[in-house]
Amino acid sequence: MFSFIWGVRRILAGIHRGAEPGLGLRLQTHATVQPKSTDPPYTDFVVSTEEYKYVERLIPPTRIPDPPKHQHPTPSGWRPPRDPPPALPYMIRRSRMHNVPVYTDITHGNRHMTIIRKIEGDIWALEKEVKEFLTQLSGKTIMTQVNEISRNLRIKGYFDKELKAWLMDKGF
Repeated sequence: MFSFIWGVRRILAGIHRGAEPGLGLRLQTHATVQPKSTDPPYTDFVVSTEEYKYVERLIPPTRIPDPPKHQHPTPSGWRPPRDPPPALPYMIRRSRMHNVPVYTDITHGNRHMTIIRKIEGDIWALEKEVKEFLTQLSGKTIMTQVNEISRNLRIKGYFDKELKAWLMDKGF
């Protein structure tokens, strides 16, 4: 009985290490056999651009199309930017959906902030004008934070509707 167990262990160990000569040889011969192909190799193909018009309409557009020209506000209140843009030391670009980039944010659970994004040019001049406008509006000094790297202006409090209307009146 003892020799039988050792014999089984040697066989299993040999299979595990790949030492059994018959087993490995049989697997190698099956793995190296390549089937012969009787088909000719494909060397030529036809390019058809006629059917591409059906594929083209399924591909989504890469950018939002420009909105039609309006001289008055739309029913939603949207207004196009003034053409030409106002001659100010700063410029505020519209978002890709053609909206004024003024957003609200809540941090730390109860800290209400308004963010103006996509500012180009003299961001400090914009900050000064925004402070003056909001001080007249609320009657108290408003805290602001300028980030020149990310080109945005953070204002403490929710003033998004007032700032959007003010920026649209300026022509942005």
